[in-house]
Amino acid sequence: MKKEKKNLTQNNAAGKSADKKRIFVIAGVVVACLAVIYVGFGIFFQSHFCFGTTIDGIKAGGKSVEKMEQLITEEIDSYVLNLVEREEGQESIAGDSIHIAPVFNGEVEELLNGQNGFAWVVTLFKHENLELAKVVTFDENALDSELQALNCMQAGAQREPVDATVSAYTADGYSLVPADYGTTIDKSAFKKAVEDSILVLADELDLDEADCYVKPKVEDDNEKLLAVIDEMNSYVGTTITYDFDVAKEVLDGERISEWLSVDDDLNLVVDEEGVLSFVKELASKYNTCYKPKELKTSYGSTVTISNGPYGWKINNSEEVAQILDDLKAGKKVEREPVYSQTANSHGENDYGNSYVEINLTSQHLFVYKDGVLVTESDFVSGNVAKGHTTPGGAFMLTYKTMNAVLRGPDYETPVTYWMPFNGDIGMHDLTSRKAFGGDIYKTRGSHGCINLPYAAAKKIYETIDKGYCVLVYNLPGTESDSVKQKEAAAVVNTINSIGTVTLESEPVIVAARTAYDALSDTAKSYVTNYQTLVDDEAALAALKSGAAAAAQQPAADQTAPAGGTDITADPAAQATDGTVAQ
Repeated sequence: MKKEKKNLTQNNAAGKSADKKRIFVIAGVVVACLAVIYVGFGIFFQSHFCFGTTIDGIKAGGKSVEKMEQLITEEIDSYVLNLVEREEGQESIAGDSIHIAPVFNGEVEELLNGQNGFAWVVTLFKHENLELAKVVTFDENALDSELQALNCMQAGAQREPVDATVSAYTADGYSLVPADYGTTIDKSAFKKAVEDSILVLADELDLDEADCYVKPKVEDDNEKLLAVIDEMNSYVGTTITYDFDVAKEVLDGERISEWLSVDDDLNLVVDEEGVLSFVKELASKYNTCYKPKELKTSYGSTVTISNGPYGWKINNSEEVAQILDDLKAGKKVEREPVYSQTANSHGENDYGNSYVEINLTSQHLFVYKDGVLVTESDFVSGNVAKGHTTPGGAFMLTYKTMNAVLRGPDYETPVTYWMPFNGDIGMHDLTSRKAFGGDIYKTRGSHGCINLPYAAAKKIYETIDKGYCVLVYNLPGTESDSVKQKEAAAVVNTINSIGTVTLESEPVIVAARTAYDALSDTAKSYVTNYQTLVDDEAALAALKSGAAAAAQQPAADQTAPAGGTDITADPAAQATDGTVAQ
């Protein structure tokens, strides 16, 4: 029994050993077959492209170089370049119209040599997409003809580009006016883009993307243009409110926009002449210097002072500069204009209620401060006889100083209080003069200054300062009584000088009448022989009438009818008073 079991075990072992040998043999055969297949395909793919390979989208797996060149040639034969143009334009260039043809210089073979044929198994799972640097030829003259025939190349289809720019001013300010990019072809760029596309057998050429159009010089994204638009909006966003106390004037974007422009280099230009014109408008409206001023005098009547520099005056150049600064800041401001000189008030009278009132006729002045009379005094003004008449006008005190020496061609006068208001003309004390007022000024007046008693000059000096208003005027009828009496006496003497009235008395009578009419009502009351003037005027009129009638008599005699009555002169022309001489 034991022997039988032993034999059975030996037989089983021998069987297993045989099975293993068969498995190894089969495996070896399979491996050998696979190796043959692998090597076979490896050898095959030395002259053919591996499975899964494409060249420029053409399936190349298992194909030889010659076959691929044939397929590529067939593809090129049907080549068409599609052109995508602006404004939805589309055209194409067919390859056969320009005689396109491939040129193979071993490029396909180089791609094949670049493959590892024995790695063909990998390509079963990982496809390889190869690109061929194809070389093609075409007829350049034919291409030029095709290009010229395209619709996009025709003059009627091309619109010139227009630069982006700044809009006109609106209530919302300035904005970008987009460029019109037009449809004008850049011929050289277009031709190059087409040639480059054909050489790589591109299916499509977008003319916009290839920069085939002539561009505007200033495009929508031009940083300088966008910056200048922002700058202009900042300027027109500025508001300047001028406070003239009695009124306000507003400078805003609407007026400011008239001054703004952009130069060829996209720089903001501000028309400073326009700014100056605006400032001059303000000055014309609100300047009061050299404009007539109404003054209710201390005598009760009102005078018009028509000249003189006192008043408000805008400094044109400095105000222009200030406006430009305000525009650059781009803020809203409220302020006064820049003045070169100011006055007391913006009201009806720019001198307000503080001024020196100088009446040249009465030779008397008044000093008011805040509406209160501070002092008044007689004075002596410029010598009329010597041509030094003090001019009237509205002035301002230039400055004041003490212990000055006034010098001229023929004088050198020390004074304690010197207060000039019109060039070299001013108020000052003059202790050497013992009398003031009246008609001294007519023959013994100053060189134009207002000579004052010492006390009056001192009080005025202590009251007024630089810029104080000085109003100088004439007011007939306000002369002193002594002056009126003198003027009346002169007229009385002129009337008395007429004597017996003759035709030769007319100049004296006319002079007497003129002098009398120029007197004030008060002075006229001192003319005691006025009736004599009236009678003399009547007598002169009668003489002139009689002389005229006598001159006409000869002509009347010649025309009188035969046997008629003599025509006599006007009875009024006949002498009725033995004092009237013919």
